[in-house]
Amino acid sequence: MSLEARDISFRYPCGRELYRGLSLSVEPGERVALTAPSGRGKTTLCRLLAGYLEPSVGRVLADGEPVRPVARLRGEASPVQLLPQHPELAFDPRVRLGQSLGEVAGAGEACARARADELLGSFGVRGEWLARRPHELSGGELMRLAMVRALFVRPRYLIADESTAMLDAVTQAELWHVLLGLQERDGWGLVLVSHSPALVGLVATRRVEL
Repeated sequence: MSLEARDISFRYPCGRELYRGLSLSVEPGERVALTAPSGRGKTTLCRLLAGYLEPSVGRVLADGEPVRPVARLRGEASPVQLLPQHPELAFDPRVRLGQSLGEVAGAGEACARARADELLGSFGVRGEWLARRPHELSGGELMRLAMVRALFVRPRYLIADESTAMLDAVTQAELWHVLLGLQERDGWGLVLVSHSPALVGLVATRRVEL
């Protein structure tokens, strides 16, 4: 069982090639940091691993099953969830946040409500935030909700692409404390991108240089 990129290559429509024959494996329970100078394709690789992009060559697999592009999913939660640097990308700007969470939480099921309540409490989400739209919250508040949304579906792998880079140091420390506690409890694999050596040193169990 692992999240695998098998001999993938990727080329943008403009012709720029980022990878050729790249392979990567992340085991459940691992915390793998992707490191490289800016412009080397770390964010693109995160999007490939999470199914937002398709490799030009090769395959991305989660526990042996293809990670299908998000555009092709039909209401099915992906086993690989992406936390982007800008949490507003995880939400429909026209929809109140409680409704957005309800779409993934199955609000009519008692067990789903209990899990949602647990995660909302763990990340310090206030009830009044759920009546607001994304632009009405701060970046830190919205990232808390993005983390709840990603973890509610019980992913087997989480991709954190500079997901706390825009937050203050206290909020970063708090959110990573919660994430690492949940990761140790639930055993999902984590892929991390960060330009903070201190954060990588604290979180990562392994580093991969692109």
